[in-house]
Amino acid sequence: MQPEENPTTPARLGARHRLLIAAGGIAGAVGVAAAAAGSHGESRNLSAIALICLAHGPALLALGLAGAGRLFWWSAILLAGGTVLFAADLAVREWMNRGLFPGAAPLGGMGMIVGWLALVVAAAAGKRN
Repeated sequence: MQPEENPTTPARLGARHRLLIAAGGIAGAVGVAAAAAGSHGESRNLSAIALICLAHGPALLALGLAGAGRLFWWSAILLAGGTVLFAADLAVREWMNRGLFPGAAPLGGMGMIVGWLALVVAAAAGKRN
């Protein structure tokens, strides 16, 4: 008897799904590294990077494993892009004493907010059994 095949095994996932899983893994790693670095001193920037990356990494992982459809893809793009922009701006502020560009963190934050709202729309618009 053959074991039942799992549609979420890496060989069965499309490139978009693997990209989101990788992005979730990177966000998680950056979050843990920022938390570790922040534990050696008082840095609001590192704490914020850790919080944002550790919150959005699992969301990207879940979207990579279970998200299907255009709305889910766009919500993931907004979440990932917003996370990168927000965390990058705070990292540049931490280590270079300047921002990435004016308004980068608020733009990244808005991207994350819109990404979460797009996820709500994607879930509400999904197929019903």
